[in-house]
Amino acid sequence: MADFSKESCPSVKNILLLDSEGKRVAVKYFADDWTTNASKLAYEKSVFTKTLKTNARAEAEITLFDGYIVVYKFVHDLHFFITAGDDENELILASVLNGFSDSVGLLLRGDVEKRTALENLDLILLCIDEIIDGGIILETDANTIAGKVATNAVDGSVPFSEQTISQALATAREHLARSLLK
Repeated sequence: MADFSKESCPSVKNILLLDSEGKRVAVKYFADDWTTNASKLAYEKSVFTKTLKTNARAEAEITLFDGYIVVYKFVHDLHFFITAGDDENELILASVLNGFSDSVGLLLRGDVEKRTALENLDLILLCIDEIIDGGIILETDANTIAGKVATNAVDGSVPFSEQTISQALATAREHLARSLLK
């Protein structure tokens, strides 16, 4: 049996979803390369500024930035970014990026814009959790990712104590709505 270590698996440093002004929509960091919130915001601003003049709409673009590989793509007014170490495989990272952007597109029913993304932030955060765990890439197929997220979001059979925060909030919102309608 082969001995696989965490270091031998492809991994990412962060996954960013920014709006057309470079402001956060949904971000998740998996590495300690940026220790403070200020350093994270500065990184997001600088990577956004560097890629702003490119035309990454049709397919993913790849750049080397501050010693990291950054793979990015723009869909309407949303900017998707994956950051990894400079020793990672760009094709795998592009696959992760496409899985992320395509699954968001499926979950938002093709209405990939900031307003809809913010209204469905719980789905996008679940999407990130299905794709990457602790920096390790779990899944890149958009249909599989969207299917798992949709199942988790709709499935009310999960005990309240085992629900994620977004699931618990959705359950609470549903119960409140039912109580107001009675």
